[in-house]
Amino acid sequence: MTDDQADTVDPPERDERPAERLDRNWSELLQELRVTQTGIQILSGFLLTLPFQARFAELDPVLVAVFLAAVVLGTLATCVIVAPVTAHRLLFRRHAKDVLVSAGDLMAKAGLALLALAVTMVVALVFGFVLDPVAGLVAGAVALAGFVLLWVVVPFLLTRREGEARYR
Repeated sequence: MTDDQADTVDPPERDERPAERLDRNWSELLQELRVTQTGIQILSGFLLTLPFQARFAELDPVLVAVFLAAVVLGTLATCVIVAPVTAHRLLFRRHAKDVLVSAGDLMAKAGLALLALAVTMVVALVFGFVLDPVAGLVAGAVALAGFVLLWVVVPFLLTRREGEARYR
C-alpha cells in the first residue's frame, strides 16, 4: 500500500467524514512543522553568526564549502518547512484543503530531508574544525547514517511489522 492509499483508507476504529479527516491531517501536519521550525531557526541563526567570529578565517577551504552547503541547506529547509503555512494563507477559504494536505505532506518530507542534510553538514563542519576535515567528513557520514536509520529505516520496519501483525 502506498502512502497515498494509506491516507485515503480509514482505519476501522476511526469514524470521520472526509472533511474531518482532512482537518485532522492538516492539524497534525502543522504540529509536526512547529516542532521542526524552531530547530531550523536556531540552526540557521547559529550558522549566520559564524562568519563574524574571529576564527572563521582559519577554516580550511573544504570546511568553508561545507559551511556554505550547510547555510544553503538550512535556508532551503526553512523555506520548504514554512511553505505549507504560506500556501494555506494564500489558499485560505478556497476549499483546497485536500490540495494543502497533499502538498504540505510532500513539503514536510522534503523539508525534513533538507534539515537532515543541513545538520549533517553542521556536524561535519564542527568536527572538521575541531579535529580535521577528514574527521569532519566521517562524523558527517555517521550523522547522515543516523538520520537515515532513525527517520527512514526504523519507521519503515515498524510499519511493516505493524502491517504484518494487523493482517494475522
